[in-house]
Amino acid sequence: MTVFVYVTASKQIGDKDHVRVFANVDAGEKWFEENDPEGVAFEYEVLELTAGPQAAGSAARPSWCSTPGVPILARCRIGTFAH
Repeated sequence: MTVFVYVTASKQIGDKDHVRVFANVDAGEKWFEENDPEGVAFEYEVLELTAGPQAAGSAARPSWCSTPGVPILARCRIGTFAH
């Protein structure tokens, strides 16, 4: 599974509007039309836990995720879409 990620450089890291994550191109296209027609999003592969004690899910917040509501579990893939 992949997602498309857009970063607003003018916002502070951790600001709710700093990063936008789109589940598909259609969701990104709609947002860009209304908010940033010149914007660019990058495609990332979502990493999934496939084995181990937390594979079934966990409510615990990972130590590397310092901002509530902003976990980023992805690694870069080659691919973008631009408006």
